Amino acid sequence: MSESRYLEQYDAAADADKSLLARRWIDTEPLPFFKELREKRPILVTPKFTLVTRFDDVREVLNMPKVFTVEPYVSKMGDYLMMHDDDALHTREKSLMQCMLNRDDLPAVREMVAKIGKEILDSANGSIEVVGKYCRMVPATVVREYFGLTGAKRADLIEWSYWNQVDTFHNQPFDLLPPEKSQYIIDRHNETSKKLGIFIVELIARRTLQVKAEQVTLSTLVRLDDDIVTRMLRTDYPKQLDFDIKRLGINAGGLLIGAIETTSQAVAQVIQYLIDRPEWLAKAKTAAQHEQPAEFDGIVWEALRFVPITPYLFRTTASDYTAAKGTGHETVLRKGTHVLPVTLSAMFDERAFESPDEFIPQRNWYNYFHFGFGSHECLGRYVGMVMIPEMVRQVLDRQNIAAKGLIDYKSGPFPEEYHLSWTA
Repeated sequence: MSESRYLEQYDAAADADKSLLARRWIDTEPLPFFKELREKRPILVTPKFTLVTRFDDVREVLNMPKVFTVEPYVSKMGDYLMMHDDDALHTREKSLMQCMLNRDDLPAVREMVAKIGKEILDSANGSIEVVGKYCRMVPATVVREYFGLTGAKRADLIEWSYWNQVDTFHNQPFDLLPPEKSQYIIDRHNETSKKLGIFIVELIARRTLQVKAEQVTLSTLVRLDDDIVTRMLRTDYPKQLDFDIKRLGINAGGLLIGAIETTSQAVAQVIQYLIDRPEWLAKAKTAAQHEQPAEFDGIVWEALRFVPITPYLFRTTASDYTAAKGTGHETVLRKGTHVLPVTLSAMFDERAFESPDEFIPQRNWYNYFHFGFGSHECLGRYVGMVMIPEMVRQVLDRQNIAAKGLIDYKSGPFPEEYHLSWTA
């Protein structure tokens, strides 16, 4: 479609079709669609949702969690901290978990990721279906070994993460799914959440006994490895923090939910993006040989700007609010509106990104939205900042790496199948 025709077709459509049209363009032609919106109608109010497309306006929305709330998370997250908007529990528990996820761990985490990834690829003998056997398997292993969800099968961890992610982030009213498909996703989420809950209860009980034995004997023979769950259980929390064993378990489960499927999608899409562009694949392979990872990582983050894991975040207005006040596109957003701050569009806004259509590594990191923005920015973003590029590096480090076709999403939101080969 011509880049100047989206709004013309949208305005001519019946009201009942407007949201479906916008939804289709988001899914199939996002960059030209968003470009026209940024230029001509930066805030598009459809009957089902509102798109906010310019960089400054996206930040405005994401910086006001009491106005633009995560109410759509509430029925999906089981009282996890990320379903709370700028309240005491959110601030307290996010701070506690950031303390446990010590940034000083990052070199060791990257080394762990490199080791896990190399072992998987070495054993593949030059050919692999990379989504299931690598992109999901590496973070699932990190969840067990670093986060400390020991005793679970990686296949179970992957399944639990998958259905939580699908239901929370791809089964909302603005996704416009058929009712029967939406309900199927909810049922699978509920089913897997029960299994995850049982596992977490058993995990905490088992690991609590181990920590107590360690403390009683003071013996290195029973000392647990250092992982996040162990750190949580070794810590004495003042009662005023309201961080009892139940809250601890909820946060242990939260470590899993955001780690696997998001990482897998980012890694698979970046690999495909670079393989499909020989010039940047060659530059990435050269940078992968450098001792310091900054140059390589910059290529990964710029690739992810073009193929992010989601084109938008979503919020619901708690009250009427005038967005972009004082501009030519000032818009009143009514209470109860589903607002989609379009982060993909914001990362192509020339107001924040010079020559946005060009691939330019080492851009200003703070303008990316790869891990969200504001108070709901990803809890584990620093782990992701080493895990994602290192996983990509391990793959691109293979000789004569090539793809046997494109990623197959199997009509779902996530990569499901992507075959790679290389010279073993």
